Amino acid sequence: MSMINYASREINCKLVYYGPGLGGKTTNLEYVYNKVSPETRGKLISLATEQERTLFFDFLPVDLGSIRGFKTRFHLYTVPGQVYYNASRRLILKGVDGLVFVADSQAERMDANIAALENLYENLSDYGYDPYQLPIVLQWNKRDLPNAVPVDELRRQLNPMGLPEHEAVAVSGTGVFDTLKAVSKLVLKSLS
Repeated sequence: MSMINYASREINCKLVYYGPGLGGKTTNLEYVYNKVSPETRGKLISLATEQERTLFFDFLPVDLGSIRGFKTRFHLYTVPGQVYYNASRRLILKGVDGLVFVADSQAERMDANIAALENLYENLSDYGYDPYQLPIVLQWNKRDLPNAVPVDELRRQLNPMGLPEHEAVAVSGTGVFDTLKAVSKLVLKSLS
């Protein structure tokens, strides 16, 4: 749930990047962090244990405007990719305002995508979130690889709800900001 800071006149929103291990969640956040003006972003924080890593940073986009005189600050998080870190995944979802599901387009990763998406919906349900009401955008990452599954097949297997979706190649930045803008706009729409 978004938090309002009356002193700074900011609405703080939490965006979580979710998906299978090595699908591109961290690459998305690192790309955004490196391209956003240092004056509008916070520090990139990596919470790491021996087995898992979560990235976090916040930024204040200047091109999305304000809501009732309040600026909007987005806090971006990644979850650990492996499903066996479910406790961490669940904790990071608490208070989420918007989600990006980063799917790995490689054919051999389809089962991992499906498992991660099912895990996401289970965790959302545990918190009482309705995926039909929550701003969610799907990102088809790694579209540049020769073994990338056709988008129609990704859509058939991973997007039965007809959620907004974007193709991406996170390592080069292709589609990264399109995805971020799409989920940001959905979050702002849900707040107004």
